[in-house]
Amino acid sequence: MTQPDIPVLDATGLGPGLPAQLIRDFRTAYSETGFAYLVNHGIDPGLSAALFTASSQFHALPQAAKTAISLNENHRGYIAIDTSTDVNSTLATVTKPNQSASFMMMADEPRDPARFLSGPNQWPDLPGFRDTLERYHTALGQFAHNLMRVALAAVGAPPGAIGAFARPTTWLRLLHYPAQPADSPDDLYGSAPHCDFGALTILAQDTIGGLQVQTQHGDWVDVPPRDGAFIVNVGDMLHRMSNGILRSTPHRVINRSGRERYSCPFFYDPDVATTVAPLPGTGTPRYDPVLFGDFLRAELSTGYDAHKPEESP
Repeated sequence: MTQPDIPVLDATGLGPGLPAQLIRDFRTAYSETGFAYLVNHGIDPGLSAALFTASSQFHALPQAAKTAISLNENHRGYIAIDTSTDVNSTLATVTKPNQSASFMMMADEPRDPARFLSGPNQWPDLPGFRDTLERYHTALGQFAHNLMRVALAAVGAPPGAIGAFARPTTWLRLLHYPAQPADSPDDLYGSAPHCDFGALTILAQDTIGGLQVQTQHGDWVDVPPRDGAFIVNVGDMLHRMSNGILRSTPHRVINRSGRERYSCPFFYDPDVATTVAPLPGTGTPRYDPVLFGDFLRAELSTGYDAHKPEESP
């Protein structure tokens, strides 16, 4: 397996102002490699450490305590191992469920039957857990908003394009990957080959490794942990919005380290009511418009047991 250089983007100065160098580097990184490390992002390392502590404490809870808050129709709660399968993957024939368990939170809001996925979060009885996750969710939401402004500027979109994220769809997921046996079959994955379906993914991972990304030439390469850095990738919706300029890059997780692996991705996506289409300034449209909520519903209903339609008796 070859190991190309993975770009490192410096987020120093990112805020209300947008660093010109970061805009240029973002376009280069995500039109070529599709993945990059992001350093000097300003997120408190103590908060990140607290998040990983909260994750390990949650996954160590008795199974009954986790099952009591199993993933609901609003995509909040505990996702048990063997209950999600990337059947929509165009990158591999996926027949086995992902070998990971996770906790999922989104924006905490009243249930609105007219708004897909709206609702309150489910929380375990674990001291400090909710506070830590809500603080991290808020910090990453603010950071992701500014990074999205960079992404849009990088493709020449008008300033008003950020309006698609005025009420963003945000997700914080605490993933736990048990060690896979060394002799496990080749088609058994911690996370099967896939592209993210949203806009931006901002990943914090522990020191174990296991994440791999597919290059434009089809090779799978390791994305090893880098102290203090996020790993950021573009998803399918931002690929569409950028008219294909920014790559939605295939990736997977295979944990044959012999140890448990933890990672905490934060997903920053458009409002569910947004019609996603190539933005002005990105050239002649190459993709048809799609309502993000409809796209999302189709993805979740095929990939997660909790969202599968009930069978008629």
